[in-house]
Amino acid sequence: MIKHHPQHELLVSHANGVLPLSMAIAVSAHCALCETCREQLALLTEQAANSALNPDGAHAHAANHTDQESIHTAHIEAENTQATNVPVMDIDAMLAQIMAKPAATDVPNNAPLDVQVKQQHYTVPSVFRQHLARPWQILGKVSRMRFDVDEMNTRASLLHIDAQGEIPQHTHKGYELTLLLAGAFSDLNGDYVPGDFIVLDSQHHHSPKTVDGCLCYTVLDAPLHFTKGLSKLLNPIGELIY
Repeated sequence: MIKHHPQHELLVSHANGVLPLSMAIAVSAHCALCETCREQLALLTEQAANSALNPDGAHAHAANHTDQESIHTAHIEAENTQATNVPVMDIDAMLAQIMAKPAATDVPNNAPLDVQVKQQHYTVPSVFRQHLARPWQILGKVSRMRFDVDEMNTRASLLHIDAQGEIPQHTHKGYELTLLLAGAFSDLNGDYVPGDFIVLDSQHHHSPKTVDGCLCYTVLDAPLHFTKGLSKLLNPIGELIY
């Protein structure tokens, strides 16, 4: 059972199309795995669409239909606009034109995708379709496919950990988002299942371990900071490897 979900504000931002690509991928993939968040996102997306198509109606609804003066003012402004020969958008006509166009023949393929790494096959949500052509970088039991999201210092990747693998204990100089896509792992904070959406920062220390292997989607905006054992030797070159 999924226990970790995106905050409501993230779902709202995603519904309004304002998230950066790296985080939008994470929220979309989580919603593909989580029915609860998928239903919430559908509702928020519908509300965002209604607000975009009918901003006056959305404002009136938010005011509980009590602000009659504002409505009257809006009518006056509309009349003044027409009087100056500035065309007013006719939403009904625009929608009629759209509906009159031929149906699209290229239907988006939302089927899950197969990902292979080290002879292991995993199924991932279709949101990753445009990002899976890049090569895997392999270091021991850890493999990474970095995505090109073009977001300054943010790094987005698929991360695979082999069976009995472990990421050395570390904290975070920024934030770390981990979306578990397949398999399972655990750390000091608990056990995780596919769909869990985990966000950590500098206040957290952990060392993820997996018994049977796992595949995750990760987003970081700063290097990890290793805090135990020989892995601390990696800290001086953290900017190069995160």
